[in-house]
Amino acid sequence: MSRCATVSRVLDEPIAGTAVHASTWLLLEQPGPWGPHALTSSRLDPALGRALEDAAEGSGVRIALIRRPGRHADHGAPPVRQVYAAHTVPGRGWVRGAVTSAPERLLDIDFAALGRGDHGTFDAALPDAAPHDGCPLAFVCTNGRRDRCCALLGRPLAAELAASGVAGTWEVTHLGGHRFSPTLLVLPHGYAYGRVDAPAVKEILHRAREGRVVTEHCRGRSAWARPGQAAELAVRARTRETSADALDVTEVRSVPTGEQDGVPPLWEVTVTHSGGRRWRVVVAQNAAGPPRPESCGAPLGSPARMDVIRVEEGTAEPAP
Repeated sequence: MSRCATVSRVLDEPIAGTAVHASTWLLLEQPGPWGPHALTSSRLDPALGRALEDAAEGSGVRIALIRRPGRHADHGAPPVRQVYAAHTVPGRGWVRGAVTSAPERLLDIDFAALGRGDHGTFDAALPDAAPHDGCPLAFVCTNGRRDRCCALLGRPLAAELAASGVAGTWEVTHLGGHRFSPTLLVLPHGYAYGRVDAPAVKEILHRAREGRVVTEHCRGRSAWARPGQAAELAVRARTRETSADALDVTEVRSVPTGEQDGVPPLWEVTVTHSGGRRWRVVVAQNAAGPPRPESCGAPLGSPARMDVIRVEEGTAEPAP
């Protein structure tokens, strides 16, 4: 059976508007093997993993495990772990880093506050926390126990980046969208990418260091839900705006479509520029065809795709 990433690539499936939605990321170092649900199927205490999942539920915080690229021999719990927290909303974003020998301290975080962008609760739980002012961080999904494409395509990419001296490279447990492997999350801005190779990642990180975003291979900014991601990338394509924080999604409104069968969900998204310009973007959710597996071993399906129907500047009138 063909790998899900191969099928998606052959079908030229669009990737804009496919990033996971998380206003804030919490990333905890956990070496060794990962299972399909890494917070509860790794060498991290599963009771702690479940408690963290429960604490983050509905908060806007997404938790993932990370490890350094390379071989993953099981040497037990590390004496000290790296932890990152990052808020990705334009104009209010930040990245904080800390090390800890007691990962249970993460349960002291007020996750609702962290999801709103309050890093004080992270700092209080991890007293040595400080701003991460260094190089951009690149997290490559490599969890083959969740999907084999992430291991077969992601692990070689992470290893190549690390071997070529790309600082800030980590492996991560899950970024969604296995069929777009290798997938990548870049902080501080929170843009996700798919179908990337090492030269592309180096260019993405170079631009991120300048506060800019590369739109090629971009799945969207995790700060927004999928309609907002697709709308923002459509405005960037139209305007050639590359400043990462120049655009914001300020409203996403569902457009009533009645009870007609076959009418796709529609959204009207308002995208604003820091200089005052505004765009109204109409986005439809359609089913991708022909059927394809959303992950390796899954039955054939028709995953949702975000299609931009219209982009109009300078108006916020309701869509017809």
